[in-house]
Amino acid sequence: MRIGVPRERKDGERRVGLVPADVAALVSEGHHVIVERGAGERVGFDDADYALGGATLVPDAHPVYECELIVKVKELQTGEYPLLRAGTTIFGFAQLGRDRALQDAVLAARVSCIAYETVTSQDGTLPLLAPMSVIAGRLAPLIASSLLMTDHGGSGVLFPGTSGVAPARVVIIGAGIVAREAARLSVEMGASVSVFGRSSRGLQALRVFCGGLPRAATLEPDALAAAIADADVVVGAVLQPGKLSPTLVTRAMLRAMRSGSTLIDVGIDQGGIAETSRPTTLSHPTYVEERVTHYCVPNMPSLVARSATLALTQATFPYVKVIARQGIDTALNDDAGLRAGLQVRDGAITHEGLAADRARAPTPALQP
Repeated sequence: MRIGVPRERKDGERRVGLVPADVAALVSEGHHVIVERGAGERVGFDDADYALGGATLVPDAHPVYECELIVKVKELQTGEYPLLRAGTTIFGFAQLGRDRALQDAVLAARVSCIAYETVTSQDGTLPLLAPMSVIAGRLAPLIASSLLMTDHGGSGVLFPGTSGVAPARVVIIGAGIVAREAARLSVEMGASVSVFGRSSRGLQALRVFCGGLPRAATLEPDALAAAIADADVVVGAVLQPGKLSPTLVTRAMLRAMRSGSTLIDVGIDQGGIAETSRPTTLSHPTYVEERVTHYCVPNMPSLVARSATLALTQATFPYVKVIARQGIDTALNDDAGLRAGLQVRDGAITHEGLAADRARAPTPALQP
């Protein structure tokens, strides 16, 4: 199989879809891997490393997008739309739900998109999203503690507090991996943490993971509004795989917060959980609305791009090997979890959640 690895073009994105060791393993099995020059240099993998692994290096992305399988990290950018070729398959974070123009572009190009964010395991978990959720969750309190400092326009609250002075009050919305990791690190950093989630079982598991310290409550609008009014930091950590996130934080809730407080909306890839949230970039990560600093960067893990690349490719490469060995159709037919990642194919939407957001019925992933 011909497998392509482009250089990522999203603002601030430094991760890469395959590392040189992955390339070497694929080449040893007889596959042809084409890597765009500079694809891995921002995380310490030089072109020479890929060449040593047997990759064919190309000066631009055109030959990459002529491959049967394109392995990348973030969603396609507008400059990549003209490169799309019918019949090819893109394996990466697709993020088709929140961007109608992107969705229309891949449908018109008649490419297939297998989305990391909706590939599932037998137990229903999301094995390719999980490592990035861990990283994003751990980054959230680190970023928040910095944004609370006055040189970032913050309210001047020290995250762990000090003798006789209360620590930062952190409200986390969600009970999944991002929420769990954000809660534990926030507790370890000395913050006062409250978590709101929909599932009592998920909240209980989160408290056990965090040593029982965070306060936890099921989502109820009045209680959430009261907690946000007293909070220094709100972390949005809600995910509905393949669907847009619900709006749980209203403008009025944020207006009640102290000036210089912070909202970290980790789920902005799926639209975010706040009425005031809109995607930002790593080069311009924040904006202020209702006197609250908003951090809504869709690719937070790229702040630690080498660690994130290694964690991501450890999860994704086994799927790449199977797809390369078996072919795309057989791999999809044999693995229901991989098939759950297929969002569009041959001009049709195949994922139920994505189709529901457009009020249409999904097309079967595999034709008889």
